[in-house]
Amino acid sequence: MEVKGKSLKELEQISQNIRERIIDVVSRKGGHFSSTLGAVELTLGMHYVFDINSDPFIFDVSHQCYPHKLLTNRWEEFESIRQFGGLCGFTKPNENKADYFVAGHSSTSISLAVGAAKSIKLKKESRVPVVMIGDGSMSAGMVYEALNELGDLKLPVVIILNDNEMSIAKPIGAISKYLSKLLAGKFYQSFKTSVDKFIRNNMPEGTTYLAKRVENSIKLITPGILFEEMGIDYIGPIDGHDIEEIIETLQIAKSMNKPVIVHARTVKGKGYKIAEGHHEHWHGVGPFNIEDGEFIKKPSSKSATTIFSDALLNLAIEHDNVVGITAAMPSGTGMDKLIDKFPERFWDVAIAEQHAVTSMAAMAKEGFKPFVTIYSTFLQRGFDQIIHDVCIMALPVVFAMDRAGIVGNDGETHQGAFDISFLRFIPNMILFAPRDNKTLELSLEFAYNLDKPCAIRYPRGSFKELDYESSKFELGKSELLKSGNSNKLFIGYGNGVSKAIEVENLHDEDIAILDLRFVKPLDTYTLLNLSKKYDSWYIFSDSQKQGGVASAILECLSENNISNVSIKSFEYEDNFIEHGDTLKVEESLGLLPSQLVKLITK
Repeated sequence: MEVKGKSLKELEQISQNIRERIIDVVSRKGGHFSSTLGAVELTLGMHYVFDINSDPFIFDVSHQCYPHKLLTNRWEEFESIRQFGGLCGFTKPNENKADYFVAGHSSTSISLAVGAAKSIKLKKESRVPVVMIGDGSMSAGMVYEALNELGDLKLPVVIILNDNEMSIAKPIGAISKYLSKLLAGKFYQSFKTSVDKFIRNNMPEGTTYLAKRVENSIKLITPGILFEEMGIDYIGPIDGHDIEEIIETLQIAKSMNKPVIVHARTVKGKGYKIAEGHHEHWHGVGPFNIEDGEFIKKPSSKSATTIFSDALLNLAIEHDNVVGITAAMPSGTGMDKLIDKFPERFWDVAIAEQHAVTSMAAMAKEGFKPFVTIYSTFLQRGFDQIIHDVCIMALPVVFAMDRAGIVGNDGETHQGAFDISFLRFIPNMILFAPRDNKTLELSLEFAYNLDKPCAIRYPRGSFKELDYESSKFELGKSELLKSGNSNKLFIGYGNGVSKAIEVENLHDEDIAILDLRFVKPLDTYTLLNLSKKYDSWYIFSDSQKQGGVASAILECLSENNISNVSIKSFEYEDNFIEHGDTLKVEESLGLLPSQLVKLITK
């Protein structure tokens, strides 16, 4: 959709059309909602001022990219957002060349812009990277690493800070508002550049000092002091819903030919009154009724997240040394209950997984029992800290990994596929997994009493209800749920146990089922004994095949010279997993129980 040259009235109509399209589709299909509604005018401004065909458009996390998708020839396709085979909910270059980079995790955008700006300079081109980043993403250290270099290099980059929840620094009354408008004016920017050059080239040293004192005094009463001191010009705050002001400000920022932050204040959910404001549950939504905002809920059992939250709360009530942390996902991980109940012992540290891990390592050294509660996909961000700050000293930190396995509509950047593979090779790390609600509760009890680092994984949504009695966890001990009359053995790990049971129920043979429980350390004794009776093993786990559960078992058999057992793994192949409804994704991977029965029969 072409927006350049449009009148202000036409742009306002386009923004209204975009909002209506987003509200209509997301209310029926679900998706990221409040953040993307709040970014409509800013996105229009980006497309009006910058060249989508040459300038890199970089969206941090990119859950606010729906207006961008609608402006880049995806209006009709938008009906398929986050559906299997449809548009991705994040930016994705192989979907459309207007999407500069894959996104999904936070705080990568400014680093990408620095790399793009370096490349543009080396190629002697005149393109300008433009970034949209939310205030929440500014809590991650990677942002400041990028800003630190950018302020030194002085390369042309325009960063739009979409402040939709909390101010970086609150405007101070009428004076601050006046100065912010002044800072955004062409006269001020031109005057400031001229004064800087004049001071640098002509003024005596003493006068320069006085002039700098005056300039610093002005900065102290403006919100941009942090960025200005890092060598990055600051404009704002501006009204992020005033198209005219946005366009004028972005034009100034682009013409400055250096790094500039444009601080725009926006309202989450703008245009849909019920969602406007600071409501976390309107960030990512399922289908809802437009008229009253009521969510169309499907009846379901208690989620694994809820079971975990309740069990950890009970542990915290019983034991004063239980502490915990989450990284910007208090409700998503169920930590909100604990933060409310024990605000002095449970914390949300914002998007700072590295800091979360290391700070809890210190608490473990001080005698506390920390639970680091993070989605599997986001724990990747704290990988070095797990090795360096937790496992080398064998500190008893518990990593509770929510959303392990296929998570559905968020797709390849969010699938919890890799945690077993990247944790299994770390010395001192214990890996185990519950198969249902009861064993999840028991796993937390075991983790509390374990004097080593450990990681527990559990799925998004609910465990299936199983008929097997649950026994307490013992370090490195598996549990044979049933013996069988055939030569086959089904080995399940975590949520894979219920799939093994389901496949066995559909099969016409009587097949033994083992709940592996621990992938590190393995129950070598039981596995070796089972190899004497069963020589055809099938592995069920919601995880990557490379370095996964089957790999661990194969290593064990090889080390013990067991050669009579053949192993077939139903873990994920060596690919990133696309977005879509979980069942459709599993069907595309050939991992539905009915499909697995056919494979086993063959």
